[in-house]
Amino acid sequence: MPKISEKGINMPESPIRKLVPYAEEAHKQGKTVYYLNIGQPDIKTPTIALDAVKVHSLDILAYSRSEGSEEYRKKIAQYYLRNNIEVTHNDIIVTTGGSEALLFAFGSIMDEDDEIIIPEPFYANYNGFSTASSVKVVPVISKIEDNFALPPIEEFEKLITPKTKAILICNPGNPTGYLYSKEEISKLAAIVKKHDLFLIADEVYREFVYDGIEHYSILQEPGLEEHAIVIDSVSKRYSMCGARIGYLVSKNKEVIKTALKFAQARLSPPTLAQIASEAALDTPQSYFDDVKEEYVKRRNILIEGLQKIPGVKVAKPNGAFYCIAELPVKNSDDFARWLLESYEYNNNTVMVAPAAGFYSTPGVGRNQIRIAYVLNENSLKIAIKVLEEALKVYKD
Repeated sequence: MPKISEKGINMPESPIRKLVPYAEEAHKQGKTVYYLNIGQPDIKTPTIALDAVKVHSLDILAYSRSEGSEEYRKKIAQYYLRNNIEVTHNDIIVTTGGSEALLFAFGSIMDEDDEIIIPEPFYANYNGFSTASSVKVVPVISKIEDNFALPPIEEFEKLITPKTKAILICNPGNPTGYLYSKEEISKLAAIVKKHDLFLIADEVYREFVYDGIEHYSILQEPGLEEHAIVIDSVSKRYSMCGARIGYLVSKNKEVIKTALKFAQARLSPPTLAQIASEAALDTPQSYFDDVKEEYVKRRNILIEGLQKIPGVKVAKPNGAFYCIAELPVKNSDDFARWLLESYEYNNNTVMVAPAAGFYSTPGVGRNQIRIAYVLNENSLKIAIKVLEEALKVYKD
């Protein structure tokens, strides 16, 4: 029998999606499942984006340019300028989601067995992208006791080897909701310049920042032009996860030139999705103001509710729409499966994402879960109550 590749065997399962069969079975049993496991917003996609697809005048659904249409990239550059980020359309490659942008970045700057330092917990698919690219993740642990703030720079320097090519952050963070400050970005800038590394920032949640704090992009940091690579996406910004449109952005011309070769190899990003995404750039500011207000309400309900549950520890997020909660259980994978297979409260149960999959250090995060507060206020309150009652009866 032909053998599967070692890379395929080592490819990690998604901690977000692997419990889906159990949720489906719970549905069949008549339970109502409240999905706290995945960052799929229930916010409506801007009408302007959907209408652009409905009224397009294309006769042929043809390839676009490999880097994305020039008109679209120029409008993206204008979007960045409105956010005090100065780039041109030539600094942008449109990709099939932020995932492809990250794969292009990995392929452009790293070879097999090279290393990338990532503060953990981190977006689970970074493990998958690294495996697919034959790159080694070197984690530096941030702690729930510190609200998942940037670990001391000394901890990064201890990990740098001749194989180290980059540091990767998510800002604001998935799964923690942590928002890196300007001072923290400046510290990272200093270390990548000192050691001649790249700094990759996944900034797809840029619009989702709270409590009067402003987002600071690595592209705003002076002197980082040759080091900075931004990963971006329309998925969460406009509640357009299914469009699969993202961007790779860098002022480093060699990075863009190299990433374009990867873009050419996959031909082009989807044409209709670019039409929708270009139109979405004209979404009025009031849309984002309303969305941010809604997420602040949801965050406050979730955090306050979790803090009242005995034995639960939770970090308060300043951005994105996720948090990490530490539970009084030994194994959150078992707990998450039990919730779907064996538990109901008033015929309700919840689906959460076990947090161990957001770490690459073995054994870390086994008593934690990631929660996405993408449900309405009433649903969140029910989900919190289900968790509270479940923890009273769950036995490890």
